[in-house]
Amino acid sequence: MRDLYLAAEQDLLQHGKSSAFEGRTLTMADLTEIRAGRQEWERRVMAELASTAHTRGGLSVSVASFGNG
Repeated sequence: MRDLYLAAEQDLLQHGKSSAFEGRTLTMADLTEIRAGRQEWERRVMAELASTAHTRGGLSVSVASFGNG
């Protein structure tokens, strides 16, 4: 969904006319709505990634020392 919103945003910015999106035709006046939708889906993705990292314990790093002692 984020990619669809991003594509619609780019289409309007590049062509300055209208863009078809999910059966609707959006005009430059709808750019704010498109951006809000894209930002909402970006928040959802980030929340999902944070939730997944939290349930898996996050990323961890282990360091091994192979010294002579």
